[in-house]
Formats: sequence, C-alpha cells, structure tokens
Amino acid sequence: MQDSPFPRPLVVGIDVGGTKTHLRACAGDDLTADHVRPSAGWQPHDPVAAADWLCALVDEALPAGARPSSVAVGAHACETPRQCEEIRSVLQGRLGVPCLVVGDAELLVPAAGLDKGVGLVAGTGSVAVGRRLDGTLVQVGGWGAALGDEGGAAGLVREAARAVWAAHDRGEAPDTLAEGLISAFGVSEVPALGAALEKATDISAEWGRHAPVVFEAVASGSLVAGEVVAEGGRSLASLVVRLAERGVPVDDVVVSGGTVLAQPALHDALLASLAILLPGARLRPLRVPPVEGAVALARSLA
Repeated sequence: MQDSPFPRPLVVGIDVGGTKTHLRACAGDDLTADHVRPSAGWQPHDPVAAADWLCALVDEALPAGARPSSVAVGAHACETPRQCEEIRSVLQGRLGVPCLVVGDAELLVPAAGLDKGVGLVAGTGSVAVGRRLDGTLVQVGGWGAALGDEGGAAGLVREAARAVWAAHDRGEAPDTLAEGLISAFGVSEVPALGAALEKATDISAEWGRHAPVVFEAVASGSLVAGEVVAEGGRSLASLVVRLAERGVPVDDVVVSGGTVLAQPALHDALLASLAILLPGARLRPLRVPPVEGAVALARSLA
C-alpha cells in the first residue's frame, strides 16, 4: 500500500459477522469509508486465508492511495485467543501497521463506550464474553445450534420443537406453536418435525429462520411458547452469571443480536432473569453498529 494521503491517522474497524461484514474507516472525526459486504469466503480457521481476505477487504473499501494507521477486527467464529492471535500476526505482517483481532462479541462493550463489562449476543446463536480485571478473556456459550446457543434463534426453535414433542407425548392437542412449526417446516403432523429438523444442512440458519413462529405463538397466547421464551431468557442470563463466577465484571451487560433486540418477549425475559440472578447488573441494548467497537479498538492502537 502507498502512504496515506490523509493528514490524520486513518483508523480502520472491521466487524466480520456470520452473514455480512462491516468496515468503517475514520480520519479523526471524519468518516472516510463505510462499507458493507457479504462475509462469503471468510475462513477464520486458516490464518493466512483470513488475513488475505481482510487485506483484500481493506483495499476494496478504502479510497485509492489510502493506507490505514491501525486496524482492529471483530471476527465471527474466532473462538480462542490463540486463533485470534494467529490471524492478527499474519494480518499485521501483511499491512505493516498495528492490528488487533478479537471475537466479534468483544466489539459490544467498546461500541457502547465502556472499558469493561459483558458483551452478550443473541442473534442466530448466543454467546457472552468479558475480561477479568487482569485482562484475561473469558467466553461462555456459543456452542452451535446442535448442542447449545440457548436463547438464540436456532436454539429457540430447537427447544420449541422439544416442547411440542413433550406436549404431544402428554396427549395434548397441537396448540398455535405446534401448528406454526408444522407449517414452517412443511410437514403434516408433530411427529414429522424430527425428520424435518434433521434434514437441515446448515442447522443454525435453517432452524433459526423459523424463530418468528415461536414469538408469534407467544403473542397468540401459547403457554408452551411462553415457557420456551422464558427459558431462553433465563439461559442468556445464566451466561452472564457464569462470567461473574469466573471473575468478569458484570455491572454492565451490553446486549446485541437480531433476535433479542427485535423480540420484546425475549428481551423482557432476559431482563427479568438478570434482575433475579444478578440484581446489580445493568442491561444495555446496543443501539449503534458493533463496528463502532472495532473503530474504538483501532483508535486505541493508533
């Protein structure tokens, strides 16, 4: 890259999500680039490929001749400090400027303008992260729809199906939740839901897109759906409890994700559970794009 034509440091923040990537570059207070593209091709388990992908994104998004002074990345599926460090090392070698790579959930706290706290994501999946006072990263949850992700869209659909099967086994007639799932998965009866769920090739995406059925059933008065959502809220609050037990400050819980922020029933269930389990914790819905957290981290490197 050529020397940057900008008189002030050009900081670059990148939020690599599961489906889309958001790059934002700023020179001082001036927005220089705001670029969104699909995350297709992102390979977080191959540090060389991941760094090459990020470099290509920087070249694509920045004005001609612009050179970043620092780059911070919040990366989907970057699950351990070692994995993040491997990508950071290659990326910094490629760009020749200070770089930082963290998991995407770590962007939430700095995006909210805080220097400590918990980042809690409940979108398609769910995960919570925070740092102890000595800076040690702690992450809980995020185990995927097959085994975990409670409170995320895919996990809610999985638990809704389990609840519907349990009601069927008790001899109860299908309620609005059962009818909604039957319709969504294109089957004729409750017992057929199992095969329909197992046919999914990308279970997080294919299960998760049916989560609105659960919330529609709550609105229609389904007690079964109401308990599924209540349990989802308790599960999300339990992630924060686990962080607290491991020494992470949890006074501020910054929450993001299309499921929890778009669905008041889940948000309220999370808030109610936090009030019981951690009365001192403050829930802070994130109202700015998470990439703002990446920009804040990049500024700290410049």
